[in-house]
Amino acid sequence: MSDYVGAPRKRSILRLAALAAAPSLIASALGNLATMPNIPGWYEGLAKPPLNPPNWVFGPVWTILYILMAYAFFRILDLPASRQGRGAAILAFLLQMALNAAWSFAFFAAHSPLAGLIVIFALDAAVVATIIVFARLDRVASYCLWPYAAWVTFATYLNAALWTLNR
Repeated sequence: MSDYVGAPRKRSILRLAALAAAPSLIASALGNLATMPNIPGWYEGLAKPPLNPPNWVFGPVWTILYILMAYAFFRILDLPASRQGRGAAILAFLLQMALNAAWSFAFFAAHSPLAGLIVIFALDAAVVATIIVFARLDRVASYCLWPYAAWVTFATYLNAALWTLNR
């Protein structure tokens, strides 16, 4: 009998995990679509700031960050739908994920460090807002976004430096 009772919960958790992973997978796929064709040629031709990591660093870092984001979102989605603040947390997360994907199009696809800088400033604010609303609901979910906030802050430095060096 316990296997029968556990099977629906297991299917429910798998559906929830897929739903939680979807924004990260979509943002990652869209970001790669906008970024990868523009690394050879345009990006390689830009003057780079100090502390600019080699290109191979970005893939592993973003993979880890997207996994952490998906897990954080899973924890929020797993809260009861009636939980006060859950809807706002979901909206905040989805907004910052949209900005995450938009940055790649603004910076890489449009070949515009200035447009990227505008988007990344909005992304910085959206990530902080998401951390705040997540913290009110689930501290672990909030903590999972701290490495992402640190990386986006570092990316803001890189973006600003690239804009300054290449105008």
